[in-house]
Amino acid sequence: MSTSYWSRSLDEVLQELRSGPQGLTAAEARVRWEAQGPNALNAESRMSTLRLFVRQFRSPLLLILAGAAGVSLFVREWLDAGIVLAIIAGSGILSFFQEFSASRAMEKLRRRVQVKATVVRDGLTVAIPASEVVPGDVLVLSAGTLIAADALILEARDCFVNQAVLTGETYPAEKHAGPVAAESGLAERTNTVFLGTSIRSGTGRAVVVETGVRTAYGQIADRLSLRPPETGFELGIRQFGYLLTKVMLILVLAVFAINVFGAKPPVESLLFAIALAVGLAPELLPAILSLTLSRGAQRMAERGVIVRRLNAIENFGSMDVLCTDKTGTLTEGVVHLDGAVDPSGQASAVVLELAALNAGLQTGLANPLDEAIVAAAAPAARYRKVDEIPYDFNRKRLSVVVEREGERRLITKGALENVLAVCRTVPADAAGRFAEWSAQGIRVLGLATRTLAEGETAVERDLEFTGYLLFLDPPKAGVEEALQGLAKLGVAVKIITGDNHLVAAHLAAAVGLPAEAMLTGAEIRELPDEALWHRAERTTLFTEVDPNQKERIIQAFQKMGHVVGYMGDGINDAPALHAADVGISVDSAVDVAKESADLVLLEHDLGVLREGIEEGRRTFANTIKYIFTTTSANFGNMFSMAGASLFLPFLPLLANQILLNNFLSDVPGMAIASDDVDREWIERPHRWDVNYIRNFMILFGLVSSVFDYLTFGVLLWVYQASAVEFRTAWFVESLLTELAVALVVRTRLPFYRSRPGRFLLYSTVVVAGLALVISYLPGREYLGFVPLPLSLLGLVVGIAVAYVVAVEVTKRYFYAHYRPAGE
Repeated sequence: MSTSYWSRSLDEVLQELRSGPQGLTAAEARVRWEAQGPNALNAESRMSTLRLFVRQFRSPLLLILAGAAGVSLFVREWLDAGIVLAIIAGSGILSFFQEFSASRAMEKLRRRVQVKATVVRDGLTVAIPASEVVPGDVLVLSAGTLIAADALILEARDCFVNQAVLTGETYPAEKHAGPVAAESGLAERTNTVFLGTSIRSGTGRAVVVETGVRTAYGQIADRLSLRPPETGFELGIRQFGYLLTKVMLILVLAVFAINVFGAKPPVESLLFAIALAVGLAPELLPAILSLTLSRGAQRMAERGVIVRRLNAIENFGSMDVLCTDKTGTLTEGVVHLDGAVDPSGQASAVVLELAALNAGLQTGLANPLDEAIVAAAAPAARYRKVDEIPYDFNRKRLSVVVEREGERRLITKGALENVLAVCRTVPADAAGRFAEWSAQGIRVLGLATRTLAEGETAVERDLEFTGYLLFLDPPKAGVEEALQGLAKLGVAVKIITGDNHLVAAHLAAAVGLPAEAMLTGAEIRELPDEALWHRAERTTLFTEVDPNQKERIIQAFQKMGHVVGYMGDGINDAPALHAADVGISVDSAVDVAKESADLVLLEHDLGVLREGIEEGRRTFANTIKYIFTTTSANFGNMFSMAGASLFLPFLPLLANQILLNNFLSDVPGMAIASDDVDREWIERPHRWDVNYIRNFMILFGLVSSVFDYLTFGVLLWVYQASAVEFRTAWFVESLLTELAVALVVRTRLPFYRSRPGRFLLYSTVVVAGLALVISYLPGREYLGFVPLPLSLLGLVVGIAVAYVVAVEVTKRYFYAHYRPAGE
């Protein structure tokens, strides 16, 4: 598109785009899409297979191994180098296949909740994926629309756009047709809407001028794409990485220095020290994380929860406070018009007809109240709409102007208090009627009208109060059981609603929530932050809440140490969805809310949410299992080898044997991602606690070392084993104990009362069998092994069995004396 299109007339722009007010044909749009590519900021929407494969070998741990292999090649230790390189290749290939399948599965899930754009194609209004929008398309704009491209306004009615992401403006900017100066900045282009912004109120149409990286947003996307807030899980992983780095650095330097001063070969000592450090680390953790998260996302999708951001799964499982609106969550979400009555409370056909005109002719944000009115009575055909004042969240009113036989009438509908505020007279019993109906759970709107003089502008003032509109949205069937189910999972449900306190209290009592634990929006405004932090924990209902108070309520819970989920589907829910630890929306939500969410529910149902929380906790449990298993066993084995290297005249294991041991133990370790999870893990939220993991690693690592040194004693003083026999026997013992500890520490229950997943069980049996026979296989000499006497092999197995018993006893002690954060 030519530069400065905002300064040119609409006719010129439409002519250059070869488009018009009726947009494009589907065939022409397809041609343009194939020529220009998808409307995306990154044309390569998914990582290529080759890039994904290469990324597996960029792990710091594998790079350390590659450096060790390089040292071996430099000193012509060809066999050692070959073994190390083979292990690097094996680890990388295993990670690649797991992450490849996981990433493809996630792409399919994300496509189910992709953002749509409403455009005019072939003269019809249709919804298409935003990625298929092309220059020349005509966008249909309404409140809640997420703008899919840079576009020039064709027509607009009270159209206000939130474009702070580009301009930093505090308030929404009004848009209208008509050229502006060529030198106008983004904020001054009142005739242009931009990709990434959203419609706050009003309606309009706009012709697409630029898409993808050619948009204003696309040109500065790298600067605007701020990293989302770090989740508790990501923080835990980072802290865990720091812990491992410190231990590895100390281990490498100390072991290398001691062995060199002990007159052992420097190259072997360096390789040994590096192998110890690598053996300590769970090098397949990135692959395990990808696998557990993607499998969790797939299982959640089967239960109606689509994951848009994988790391949110862990927070979902840790969530202990859920904030949500009541409509559609606690109620059926299908509002019924229960009555249209005049100021005296009598049923009125006139009030119903006027309400139907207002609801049926408005073109702003669709809402269930208007749908209920139109379902009860269609707008009378004898009236013609001539003007509209769209709804906004400050006025809380919606007005339309209709004309019949030359007479124009303004019809205003909205929150009763806000409608009465612009009426000439207010019924004396209005407050009493409102309280009586609200106490019965009936939502009340007001209706007012005024006849406009010829040429008079439509303004909401001096209206005549016409009557009341009464709505019912009954409690959803089974919602009380769903709330009890969430409570059993340790999740407290908090209702945040703009409805009046009487309606909210009636509903809360009906579904078993404490109606007396309430704060109103007016009370929240009077509370300082510190007071709100403490009051929020004791409050179940937040009523008459303004949209900008939602974020403050969420932050109050977070300040008190809670992991907060927020479920919203409206225009004003986006800030709260961003602020929450877990943003949850529904598939029917407005675009701006759905795009802000971490998770999208295909059904507006607390039961679906509960199942998703359980899946999040299973995912968290299996991630922690892998870390517990590998760090405790690895720490014990590496600590034992480091100690043994101080008094043995030879290295206890060669570098390639350490790496082979580590690689073989990771095969069943990968199976932990699909392991079964005990019910006890699911019944309460868990937090990442690096101190808890450190204590677990040290205690169980020391237990492992006790049995390692027992094995050393038997080999040196009972069997008088040579260096190669020692290494062979201890390789088998350390591998068997590492496999055994995985089956024991994977559960808090006695290990024989918790059945592991089939893949974990079978892979453990296979690798254990390999450990028992590896010293008898052809080619053993290349790995530095010799056949073991059967009596020695039997003793090694006996030590492993005794180790299992000791770990089970230690486990009971640990869980009786240590508690992670948040429990």
